[in-house]
Amino acid sequence: MTARTMRRHHRTATAHTGWCAADHRCNLAEHRSHDMVIDLPDHGRAVLTRVQGPDGRQHAEIRARIVLHTEDTAARWQLRTALAGLRQLLGHVAIRPGVMRTPATRHTAITTAPATQPPTRRNAA
Repeated sequence: MTARTMRRHHRTATAHTGWCAADHRCNLAEHRSHDMVIDLPDHGRAVLTRVQGPDGRQHAEIRARIVLHTEDTAARWQLRTALAGLRQLLGHVAIRPGVMRTPATRHTAITTAPATQPPTRRNAA
C-alpha cells in the first residue's frame, strides 16, 4: 500500500502593490489593503477592503454587521432595507461600458480627494 500525499499547488508570488498591506493579509496570489472601518456604536460596523486577485483584477470586499431589532417584523424590515441599499450601492459604483477613467497616478487604496460622479454618455439628438 502506498501513502497518498496532498496535491501541491504551485503559484508564482506576485509583487506587492503600492496600496496593499504587504503583511499576513496578502498571500501568494492575492493582495489586500488595510481594512477601512466605519463603526457606529450600538448600530453596526462596516469594513471595506481593496483586493487584487490572482488574475490581476481588483474588487472591493464589504463586510457589515448591523444590529437587528428584537422584534422579528422590524428585523425583517431592516434586512430588506439593507438589501435594497446594497443593490443601490452596487448600481452606483458598477463599471459601465463606455466609461473610462484616466489611469491613476497615485497608488493608494482610497484617495482623500472628494468623490465625483463618473462621466456619463450623452445621447446624441
